[in-house]
Amino acid sequence: MNQRSRDGEEPTVVGFEVPRSPDSSYNSVYPGNEDEGREPPMVPPHLQHTMLNCPPIRDPSVSLPLPQNVTLNHLYLENRETPRAVVGLGVTQRFRSKYVTVVLYKPVQRRGGSSA
Repeated sequence: MNQRSRDGEEPTVVGFEVPRSPDSSYNSVYPGNEDEGREPPMVPPHLQHTMLNCPPIRDPSVSLPLPQNVTLNHLYLENRETPRAVVGLGVTQRFRSKYVTVVLYKPVQRRGGSSA
């Protein structure tokens, strides 16, 4: 049978009440400013070799190189020089012996530009 909880907001089921959180779970130390000042960790070098960063192949009879296993199921960004008008996002997945790469190109919106 459903009942209202003590505060009257959420219904509860008898026998399935949520236990109270221990008070010690609210005593976590806030991260200091030294954590905010550090640079993010470097990307592992093998993640730099994605399908978006391969040089273009002009000959349609030549197949693309097989992707490395470490790049599968990762979202990656096209590595182009700035400024760029579009950004490319991609992900490569494997299905049995085949690889599928999906690429999304999106225009980059400029900040501080004049609006007409």
